[in-house]
Amino acid sequence: MIARRRRVMLALALALAVPAGPVLAQFTVYDPANYVQNVAQAAHALQQINNQISSLQNEAQMLIGQAKNLASLPYSSLASLQAQVARTKALLGQAQRLAYDVTSIQQAFTQNYGAAGLSATNADLVARADARWATSVAGFEDALKVQAGVIGGLDTTTSQMSALVDASQGASGALQATQAGNQLLALQAQQLAQLTALVAAQGRADALEAADRAAARADAKARFSRFVGRNP
Repeated sequence: MIARRRRVMLALALALAVPAGPVLAQFTVYDPANYVQNVAQAAHALQQINNQISSLQNEAQMLIGQAKNLASLPYSSLASLQAQVARTKALLGQAQRLAYDVTSIQQAFTQNYGAAGLSATNADLVARADARWATSVAGFEDALKVQAGVIGGLDTTTSQMSALVDASQGASGALQATQAGNQLLALQAQQLAQLTALVAAQGRADALEAADRAAARADAKARFSRFVGRNP
């Protein structure tokens, strides 16, 4: 009886130990080829992202460069240059007695610098000489005024040149460099205009002095001719 009971229990234990159906594997199979392919795809995606980042960086740098190239120069000397030219022009416009005008010059030379007529009296000759002398003195005074005006503006011109050179060297873009260069050219043009005014004023004074000497000789000849005519 006891032996039979042991056999039954052993049979039950074996029945419980052996599964009723097939056993399923509970682990993942490693596939080297699939792993390599996945790594290659991930690397390709990462490379595309890096390329996009580089492209965006290049576009940003290009936009920054364009902004710099289009930035306007913060310094402008135009108003000061125009003011200096206006002052020099005003000094030339203050020419005394004989203006820078072709018609006025022709009239003055006809009246005071041309050949004196034989009928001119000594008083007429003296009046002509006085008028010429006054005109010559005024011409030299005008020339000195123009010179003083130009010399007085040298400090301003020097500071403008220094500021424009600094602005040109520190230009952040093409437009600023171009504008600084244009203003330097304008400064040179203004200096040439002042130099032209100086030469014109000095030349006017010298020409009036030379014309006065020539007219004085003509008047002397007229006096001598009249003297000879009256004293044969």
